[in-house]
Amino acid sequence: MSVDLRVYLVTDPGLGGSRPVEHIVAAAVEGGVTIVQLRDKAAGPAALEAVARRLLTVLAGTGVPLVINDRMDVAAAVGAGLHVGRTDVAPVDARAALAPGVPLGVSTYAGRDLAPGEEEALDYVAVGPVWETATKSDAGPGIGLDTVSRAARNNRLPVVGIGGIDAARAGEVVAAGAAGVAVVSAVMAAADPRAAARAIRESVDAALAGRAEGER
Repeated sequence: MSVDLRVYLVTDPGLGGSRPVEHIVAAAVEGGVTIVQLRDKAAGPAALEAVARRLLTVLAGTGVPLVINDRMDVAAAVGAGLHVGRTDVAPVDARAALAPGVPLGVSTYAGRDLAPGEEEALDYVAVGPVWETATKSDAGPGIGLDTVSRAARNNRLPVVGIGGIDAARAGEVVAAGAAGVAVVSAVMAAADPRAAARAIRESVDAALAGRAEGER
């Protein structure tokens, strides 16, 4: 399936303060977020499923899909998509367990090649951290824009860059070849998530337009 990856919001409840995650997500979608990943490593399955269902209500009618980080059981239970790491469930097995037509993505970090059969099961690959980030403690050092470019060239699947990205950097990642950018703190911690998402969306759209013009 084709997934709009331009502005990919990854949730982190610790960054939102007292604000409910669904309130931040609703505002961010109004600002231009195109896909949402529910990530909460501390939540148990029941709590995560409850948040996922609230987010699905918020996203209903917007065309913005929801993916769940790591938890295939929750994703399958609520009919959402799934995002996995390289040490999580195999993409082929995940695809078989998920509802038809939902997004499935994988983190490749340094743009490593996918295993045989994985490409057909996946909709996108996330590459990062592009720059060092404190949002994910085990993310490792920044891989840089050259690696993003190489990953975009070497993968038939669309690539989304993640790690240390804000509105000022989003255009650089897309200009390097990414289909979009994944952001966490730039939106989740923003005083105005709607405005923060809008600024990132404008940067991404401008970079995509510039890339298209350069390819003519």
